[in-house]
Amino acid sequence: MKKITLALLAASVLLATGCSKKNAVVINNADDLVGKKVGVQAGTTGEIYASDIENVKISSFKSAIDAGLALSAGTIDAIVLDELPAKEIVKRSPKLKILEQEFSLEDYAIAVRKGDEALLSSINASIARMKKDGTYDMLQKAFMPTEGEIVIPKIDETAPNGDVLKLGTEASFPPFEYTEGTKVVGFDVSQSQIFANDAGMKLQVVAMAFDSLIAALQSGAVDFIAAGMTVTEERKLEVDFSEPYYQSKQVIIVRK
Repeated sequence: MKKITLALLAASVLLATGCSKKNAVVINNADDLVGKKVGVQAGTTGEIYASDIENVKISSFKSAIDAGLALSAGTIDAIVLDELPAKEIVKRSPKLKILEQEFSLEDYAIAVRKGDEALLSSINASIARMKKDGTYDMLQKAFMPTEGEIVIPKIDETAPNGDVLKLGTEASFPPFEYTEGTKVVGFDVSQSQIFANDAGMKLQVVAMAFDSLIAALQSGAVDFIAAGMTVTEERKLEVDFSEPYYQSKQVIIVRK
């Protein structure tokens, strides 16, 4: 009886394995996303790119990390996301990998309200100075190290009693913005502290969902957006953008 039971168990395992392999979703490139369940972060360019895929079933998530959890759990087949946040997600999950194929390049920039020329000019001047004096390279090496872990640089607040400059961001997009304990940190946050210092103002970070940022800017709830936001023609109709400060690309994350 025991031998029969073990034989049946072995057979059932082989059958289940065979079915699993037969039904496994195999994605090697963007063409394989046709008809698949693709996760994106709501309001991002990844959502725009994914929407163009034939018969795609899009699942929008409030954060890229939530999309990563869903992919690991098997409730979606792939994710279309910006390269550096994608690398952070894969680093945290041994089940996932990034495909070699990538989508088109895109530029990140700071968004301000339409017509806010004073703030836009101040931010552009800060970006230009940072790139010239090495501050930008310092931030990039700190938050995007080729080896080792991120080391958050200390940037002193030079105008703690000045007028408040409100940064709108989405705090689950490492290394550009994420949380350490209860504090929002990241490349964009450190860069924004420098913007505030140069303007003689006190920085206040306001975190929210990415797809709420432009509405918050237009309503005056925040003064500018620094959130790994890509410059697009559609967004140019709603906000004014600074000079680009980072070039990124969209990638595809799948299960190994």
